[in-house]
Amino acid sequence: MKRTHLINELNPSDLNKKIVIAGWIEDIRKMGSIIFITIRDYTEITQVIFRKSHNKFELIEKIPRQSIIYVQGKLKSSNAKNFNFEIEGEDIEIVSEANHPLPIDPTGRIISSTDIRIDARALDVRNPKVSSIFKIRHGICKYIREYLSNEGFIEINTTKIIGQAVEGGANLFKLNYFGKNAYLSQSPQLYKEQLTLSLERVFEIADYFRAEKSNTTRHISEFTSVDIESAFMNQDDVMNILEKMINTIIKKLNIEYTKELNILEREIKIPKTPFRKISYEDVVNKLKDNGSEINFGDDLTDSALSLIGKTNKEYYFIIDWPTNLKPFYIKSKNNSIQTSTGFDLQYGKMELCSGGMRIHKKDELISKLKKNKLDINSFKHHINTFNWGMPPHSGWGFGLDRFLMIITGTDNIREVVLFPRDPNRLTP
Repeated sequence: MKRTHLINELNPSDLNKKIVIAGWIEDIRKMGSIIFITIRDYTEITQVIFRKSHNKFELIEKIPRQSIIYVQGKLKSSNAKNFNFEIEGEDIEIVSEANHPLPIDPTGRIISSTDIRIDARALDVRNPKVSSIFKIRHGICKYIREYLSNEGFIEINTTKIIGQAVEGGANLFKLNYFGKNAYLSQSPQLYKEQLTLSLERVFEIADYFRAEKSNTTRHISEFTSVDIESAFMNQDDVMNILEKMINTIIKKLNIEYTKELNILEREIKIPKTPFRKISYEDVVNKLKDNGSEINFGDDLTDSALSLIGKTNKEYYFIIDWPTNLKPFYIKSKNNSIQTSTGFDLQYGKMELCSGGMRIHKKDELISKLKKNKLDINSFKHHINTFNWGMPPHSGWGFGLDRFLMIITGTDNIREVVLFPRDPNRLTP
């Protein structure tokens, strides 16, 4: 058989016509002289009816649930509560039988732990709630590409095997590269900066790697980041790009992914812009007022961000970070020794994005590397590009996985990544 229709393509103009659908059996039940099969493909679900007079009636009754089948029959209107149409079955082809017992119930009726579900992820994604998450993920990536392209950004693909550490060698996966030391990239930072001198506005959606032994619901070892870099923009300009991107995504999801959002029981409100901006210093003062022992220059702990998140429950920026808490390439604000142009985007207590204006003068960059006690020789190729005319530039890195957690209402990052990697998981 050859499929003629996806299930979501069935419409009144096909009534009484012979069609062929394909998918997996979600349920099968015999009621007297009739067998009802609910069959699902990646688009939707429908019902097929086979009557006792059919020569394969006894065979059909024994087909295991979740098996892959083709069904040929005539499309009819349905009186069933959950279906607009049903198919009067004329023929059936069993493509691949599912071997029971299955490791999980992909209908979601029997609940399994996240770890067990990830072990059987390909089957898990047959669950409409799970597949909705990854369909929404697809939509978000599509909208990001559309939005940034419309803003004049060019998509790039940078290497993920690097010879030097972007931020000083911490938390990197080291590997042997034909007898040389190499690392898995944790950011496209240096490459996207370099490309602003020619392409001016660049972006990348890609996976990166951090060798952090973190076993939290917000951290994984391989994560997806959306990165932009733009010449002739400052930190305020790229924050504005980020705000507009988030609002554009949410507006389009509410139009084009209503089905998936309804399955997940999610209602996403479009955030007000501009997002609130809170200085790092104001955050520190608020923490002090609440009895925290913290000084200017101290990093913000999870507990500190939880406290700030109680009164800032949606999107907001923390700006004007101390220079000592930001990477070497972040530019100081108004030539300040203490304050940088660095910013973070937060959603409640969760960090979503980090960015700022970058240093574009070679001497200043070398001075900052030395101040951070980094090996100048390790960055010689990057430094050399600053001899070719480097424009002022700014950018950010945005955590796609964490953003998807917010959109889908999940509280574990492993739920929104198909095959997550963490210190305890290397398969499947």
